[in-house]
Amino acid sequence: MTDTERLTTTPAGVTLGPLDLIPDNNARGFVLQMRAGRFHGFVVRRGDSVFGYVDRCPHMGLPLAQTLDDYLAPDGSVIACSWHAALFRVEDGACVGGPCAGQRLTPWPVTVVDGMVTTGV
Repeated sequence: MTDTERLTTTPAGVTLGPLDLIPDNNARGFVLQMRAGRFHGFVVRRGDSVFGYVDRCPHMGLPLAQTLDDYLAPDGSVIACSWHAALFRVEDGACVGGPCAGQRLTPWPVTVVDGMVTTGV
């Protein structure tokens, strides 16, 4: 694997930052450079809960956002792929509309520990 390849997992225990880094009912993208390659993911915040996903649409394999941190539909209710309008539930990444019926986003385990968003197991 080269350092330009995109990874689909990260080690557990990586601190991404304080929960307040992500405004409530919004999302934020994260790029982590690791020895084995680069990981692209995003985290959606709902109150004190966070939901993480690999930044890759199952429909065509593209990153979901064309604009920095623009992962949600305008009303914030679902994750939206800006390329082909695929829609995904925040809570489980299941496709609920668009060209990816029956598919899901790849989960990226994240959690909040002492007010910090960290990668999980």
